[in-house]
Amino acid sequence: MPGGSMAWFEVGVMRISVICLLLGPALLAQAPAPRYEVNRAAGRIVIDGKPDEKAWAAATPVELIFPWEAQTGAKQKTTARLLWDDDFLYVSYECADTDIVAQFTERDDPTYRDDTVEIFLNPRPAQTGIYYGLEMNARAVLYDYLMYDSRYALKRFNMQGVQLATFLRGTLNARGDEDTGWSLEVAIPWVNFEEMARRPEAGTAWTFNMARWDGVEPNRRMSMWVDPQQPRANPHVPARFGQLVFLK
Repeated sequence: MPGGSMAWFEVGVMRISVICLLLGPALLAQAPAPRYEVNRAAGRIVIDGKPDEKAWAAATPVELIFPWEAQTGAKQKTTARLLWDDDFLYVSYECADTDIVAQFTERDDPTYRDDTVEIFLNPRPAQTGIYYGLEMNARAVLYDYLMYDSRYALKRFNMQGVQLATFLRGTLNARGDEDTGWSLEVAIPWVNFEEMARRPEAGTAWTFNMARWDGVEPNRRMSMWVDPQQPRANPHVPARFGQLVFLK
C-alpha cells in the first residue's frame, strides 16, 4: 500500500475508534432486547400466593437486577416466572425481604410506595406509545392502568377478572422484627388486551418488563428485569422492554 494510502487508512481507523468510544453507551442501548420464552402451563394453577404447583417447574426463573447504585436500599433478591394458557397470563414473584411493609389497601392506591412488584406489558411491539401496567403490593392490592407516552398513567382503566394473592413469610408492617420474604401470584385474563391484540398463540411475541420497589423511605431500591438505562430509577421506558415469546 503506498505511503499516502497507509496514512489515510490509519487516520480512518483512528476516527472509527474515537467514534466508537464516544458512542459506546448509545451502541449498548441498541443491543438486542433480552428474550423470555413463556411455556404453557401443564396443569391448573391455584392463585394463592404460593407458586408451588408442579406447573411452575416448567417456568424459567429470572432474577431482577439493580441498575441504580446510588440508591441506598438493601439489595434483596427477587425471582420471577411466567406461564400461560388459553385463559390467562400467569406471573409469580418470590421476594426476599427482612421487613415487609405495605400500607395501601384500596384498588388503584399508589402501591409503588409500598413493597411492590410490577409488570409492564405491550401486546403490540410495533408501537411504544401505549402499554399496560400492574403494580401489586405485599397486601395483594392492585394498581392497574394504561400508560400513555411513558408519562400519563390512566388509572381509571381497570382490568377485568384479575386473580391476585400474596403469601407472607413474616409479619406485615411490624417494624423491628425480622421477616424472610413474601411471594405473589397473579393471573391476568386475555380479554383485557383485546383492543390492542389478539389472544396470543404459539410464536406470538409481545414486549414487557418487570420491576420491584423495596424498602421504606429514605432507603428504597428498585430492581428490574431489563435495565432501562436511565440516570434515575424509572421503569417506564418501553423502548427498552424485553421480548415475551409464547411457546407451545
